[in-house]
Formats: sequence, structure tokens, C-alpha cells
Amino acid sequence: MIGSRIAAVGHYQPAKVLTNKDLAGMVDTSDEWITTRVGIRTRHIAGPDEPVDELAGHAAAKALATAGLAAADIDLVVVATSTAVDRSPNMAARVARRLGIPSPAAMDINVVCAGFTHALATADHAVRAGGATRVLVIGADKMSEVTDWTDRTTCVLVGDGAGAAVVEAADPAAGAPGIGPVLWGSVPEMGHAVRIEGTPARFAQEGQSVYRWATTKLPPIARAACERAGLTPADLAAVVLHQANLRIIEPLAEKIGAVNAVVARDVVESGNTSAASIPLAFSKLVERGEISSGDPVLLFGFGGNLSYAGQVVRCP
Repeated sequence: MIGSRIAAVGHYQPAKVLTNKDLAGMVDTSDEWITTRVGIRTRHIAGPDEPVDELAGHAAAKALATAGLAAADIDLVVVATSTAVDRSPNMAARVARRLGIPSPAAMDINVVCAGFTHALATADHAVRAGGATRVLVIGADKMSEVTDWTDRTTCVLVGDGAGAAVVEAADPAAGAPGIGPVLWGSVPEMGHAVRIEGTPARFAQEGQSVYRWATTKLPPIARAACERAGLTPADLAAVVLHQANLRIIEPLAEKIGAVNAVVARDVVESGNTSAASIPLAFSKLVERGEISSGDPVLLFGFGGNLSYAGQVVRCP
């Protein structure tokens, strides 16, 4: 059987940095209030001339270069995003055009904060089924564009950015699966807890409901994702959770039981970048050498729709 693996990763963030001090000049808040409640200190904000597909294109180009591949080597582009302004052309087609990828299959996936892990599973399934050979998987969001900057409960959370991975066919006989089986699902009746709705679209959430759900319901699901990969949480070299809020990430990681793992805390400097948060944080861990090639890493997305998806991958 054909397997799949992550060949390379890449990330991109806009140059503009918005600090807690900056926010304190915009709304009734303070650095202490923000860090105490969500653990965020800075976030990157895209300008009006930086659309989502530009953020995605930069991250994807970096992943392609790291993999030593050309645009023509890609036959499927999957973009996870919930902040696309236009319905068509979709984000994947726009990224393909930017990079000069000839005639790829191109699709968007909107599962909000769990989008990247859903997209990664979709790419893995496509490769295993023989429908694709090399896939560009991207998580990209411009949350600043759907944020009410007068609402201190949400504007302190968000940031913009993109992360990408190149997924390619691999021989399972060569070792452990590069991308393990996904465990995914949702709680549709609680979909109202995280929303991007209205005209203009605005991000809103029920923070306490999300916190309780994430810290009580998700730990056994994350452990089950490890079991599907034939591992225990103690075997993990790293845990990359959706970077929602440091006060969610830390207790969730502890309850999963990954006692030997590096826990990604990119939320401190990047804020909540929705579908971009997992590939962004993962790419930074790889770039800084905090994890090594072949290390098992749990990627676990959760959030909008109260959806979740997680899988264990091997570090490229």
C-alpha cells in the first residue's frame, strides 16, 4: 500500500506586529489583563494590500523550496481557511496561480481552527488512494479582517499568518507511517460557541464554553489519536495544538499526558491565527531545531463548529 509523509514545511507572517501595549491604546485593556487571561503578548497583522492567498503563497513557496521541489511537481492544492472574501476562484486556485502550478486539483476546506488537520488528512487520503502524488497543504487566515477591534474579548486574541506542508507518497515499508490515521469529529449542536457570521462577517465566541469543552472533552480524543498511530502520549517528541489561548493549550497538553514532549506555545507571539496556527507553530519548531527528523509529533486542531481533528506525523 502507498503511504504518505510530510516532506517539508514552511510558514509566513506579515511584518506588522501589534503588541498588547498597542491594543491598550485602542480598547479598554492592558498587557496584564491580556497575558493573564490568554497568554498572548504580540500578534502579526496583515495590511489591506495583503490578501489571504498572498500569505498562503509565501508559506507554500517556502515549503516547496525546502522540499527541493518545483511548482510543476504539485498535483493537488488544499487550502484550509475561513476568511476567504470571495467565493470563486477559491483560495487554492489563487495560490496555484501565484505559484505557477500547472493544472492542479484545487480545493478549499473550511473547518475554521481545525482546518489544517482536516486538510492534512484529506491530502493523506488522496495520496493513499492514488489520486495525488504530491500535495501542497496550507492553513492560512486573515483573522484581523473579521474582527471587531472595539470588542476587547475577541480583538486581543487574533493574528494573521499562514503555514504549509508538502505531502508526498512514501513507502510504508521504509518505517513508521509519515502521517498517521486521523481521528476527527464535531459537536454540531454547539457550533454557536465559535462563529464568523454576518455582513460584514465578524468573529465571536463563547469563551467559557470553548474552554470547558477543550480542557475536558478533548484530552481522551487526542490520546486516542496517538493510539491509532500505535503510540502512547509518552512517545511523542512534540505536541502542536491549535494555538487558541495559552490557558487552554497548557492544561490540555498536560491532560493528554505527553510528558516528554515539546509543547508548541507560538500563541504567545502570534496570537490565534485559526487554520494557520498549527502549521505555523509546527514549522517554527522544525526551523529552530527543537524537534528532529523522524520524531513523532501530535497535531491536534479544534475550535469552530466545535470540530476537531488530530493525527501523529513524523517530523520532516
